[in-house]
Amino acid sequence: MLPEHPHGTWEPAPAGRWEDAFLSGNGRHGALVFGDPHDDRVIVTHHALVRPDGGPPPRPPALADRLRSLQDRLLDGDASAAERFTDDRELRWVQAFHPAFVVRFVRDSVVWRGYRRSVDFATGVAGARCGGWHGRVFVSRADDVVVQYVTGPGLDGALSLDHRLSGVPSGLGVGRSVVLTPAGAQLTLRCRYPGSDLAYTGVTLALTDGGRAAVSGTGVRVVGASGLLLLTRVRRHPGELDAGAEAAGLAALVTGDAATTYERLLARHEALHRTAYERVAFSLNAPRTERGLAGSELLERTGSHALLERLFAAGRYHLLSASGALPPRLTGLWTGAWDTAWSGAFTTDANLNLQTASAAVCALPEVTDAQGALIQGQLADWRDNAREIFGARGIVAPAHTDGTSGHAYHFQRAWPVHLWTAGADWLLTPLVEQAETTGVRPAWLREAIRELALFYEDFLTRTGPDGRVVVVPSYSPENRPANASWGTLNATMDIAAARHALRTAAAWDPGPDGDRRRALADRLPDFRINSDGALAEWAWPGLDDSYDHRHLSHLYPVWPHQDINPYDTPEWAKAAHRALELRGAENDSAHGHLHHALVAARLRDPDRVTQALSRVLSGDYFHRSLMSAHYPRRDVYNADAAHTLPALLTETLLQSAPGRLVLLPALPAAWPRGSVSGLRTRFGARVDLAWGGGRCTALVRPDRDADVDLQTPAGGSGRLRLTAGEDRELVLSTR
Repeated sequence: MLPEHPHGTWEPAPAGRWEDAFLSGNGRHGALVFGDPHDDRVIVTHHALVRPDGGPPPRPPALADRLRSLQDRLLDGDASAAERFTDDRELRWVQAFHPAFVVRFVRDSVVWRGYRRSVDFATGVAGARCGGWHGRVFVSRADDVVVQYVTGPGLDGALSLDHRLSGVPSGLGVGRSVVLTPAGAQLTLRCRYPGSDLAYTGVTLALTDGGRAAVSGTGVRVVGASGLLLLTRVRRHPGELDAGAEAAGLAALVTGDAATTYERLLARHEALHRTAYERVAFSLNAPRTERGLAGSELLERTGSHALLERLFAAGRYHLLSASGALPPRLTGLWTGAWDTAWSGAFTTDANLNLQTASAAVCALPEVTDAQGALIQGQLADWRDNAREIFGARGIVAPAHTDGTSGHAYHFQRAWPVHLWTAGADWLLTPLVEQAETTGVRPAWLREAIRELALFYEDFLTRTGPDGRVVVVPSYSPENRPANASWGTLNATMDIAAARHALRTAAAWDPGPDGDRRRALADRLPDFRINSDGALAEWAWPGLDDSYDHRHLSHLYPVWPHQDINPYDTPEWAKAAHRALELRGAENDSAHGHLHHALVAARLRDPDRVTQALSRVLSGDYFHRSLMSAHYPRRDVYNADAAHTLPALLTETLLQSAPGRLVLLPALPAAWPRGSVSGLRTRFGARVDLAWGGGRCTALVRPDRDADVDLQTPAGGSGRLRLTAGEDRELVLSTR
């Protein structure tokens, strides 16, 4: 990796904290790489590793027979009625995500000379060099294995699998075995959860170049080797796992000596990873000298163009690496401790949705597919939520999930997220956008959209004094009116989600069913503008806004949807902008700042984008790994900022809908020149964009015919007619 290349980062010292370790992943296994030539540690993670809580299988509360009574009380003005809509259970968190173990190789001696650790985003290889020693790690997207290869003189040392990470439960049942093989050794670590039949087992196959391996205690002693290749997998399972079969699977990956095997595995992985990563590139023409700085030094230059380039590249890399069997968790795919904040879960009322927002536009179908895998694996549970809580057909998504259960069981009085009905629409939105981008509508997605419409047909049965449908009960994550309780009526987000879901179902399934759903969408209430001239968070008259909050749920019709926009609904856009102006940052959560900026970009406010982005860049939210934190001063390891940043940067440059293309809608003044290539639009075209010197050039490459509204950087508009396979170059003024 060239030091001036933006597609990677480096540091002049090993990671002293797991939060600073460089990351690799394939959407199943993850690796945190410290890069220490003496105590060479790689923490292994896996999306499936969640700790059983010892309780009965979770279920949603059976409240459907009380729903009608709750609706009556809320419609009659009982502002606290929803607080009693519960089965009186205690708050139960979802199962906590945790690390597996450390693959650890402690060398006898080290020559500290010329140290450097780095990660190459295009290959996914994290490594370090020091005094002739070279360690490198990647997680294969092709073969689902953690690959670690160490070369150099003096590779004498002790190899082990170590489960002793921060917060590890004292009752964890640990068993180990070491078996010598002709080429090295096989190490097995089995950890059984306290009070459970569930366990996880890690197997590492070690191959040495030269030298010899010998059993030493619970590990392996390596002597005289010039190279050491380690192949590792971990499984979560009931009962016992056949470690021999796992080792045989790893042995099947070996083709020749350690060096040959490493190069072959890397080539197979790189063919998939590099192809995905390099589909999109972003540049602000940063100086080569700044591009060559270490990440820790670059993070101190908060106004640097090179910093934005690197964070865009890192965010894209980490998002891809965290997405596969499942989409990214609150911590992506990585953690070095068992006491991960908020269980390291998937929080679906903002965080997951923000993290995956760039998937369609930034050409990462791997991310969208991962989100689809999460949804498809939970649809049966979502049906239970709809039936048990609301007495309805169809589907209702939970606000929190550990990836194994989709039941809505995590709630309490102050967090009545079991009342929230908008989640399925938000989670399905990236899948709908991907379908618009590619022109392909998967059968399972069509059925999920139909089921969501069925829920709304059964649920939206109550009307208000004006004869319009009322969403009751209704919840605006994670806020409450200033003069009422959390569960109430006609949250703006719930209205927008229901309307979008019904209209999408009507468009995907035209005919009598579609006509009925479109008619129901039209009967939903209008949004409301409050006495401050702002889009109200609750459309029900008399509910007062609470402005100081990290969530911006009521701006859902602006972003991610475009029901409110400056072109078709300018008065509503003005009210939405006023709501954005009045919104506080509450506890400075990174996701709140970036959500604010995404809405500002939709409303063509580059100054507000710049302000929100500056708060994140200057707030010390990023670790040296370029993974982010939830709060300023690197407090609470969290992927929201890292993964959302590419979505924000592209949102300032290009926005699209099935019938619209918007170029440079919110370009910050501090970015006078730049380019982005490979962006996808929702009408089936790829766009390369460059700007500078008062003009922009857009190369539009359509895959299918389209006739769209073109909104130009200077505020003009026109029609753009595209023919599949015929490139169009647009040269436009930015002034």
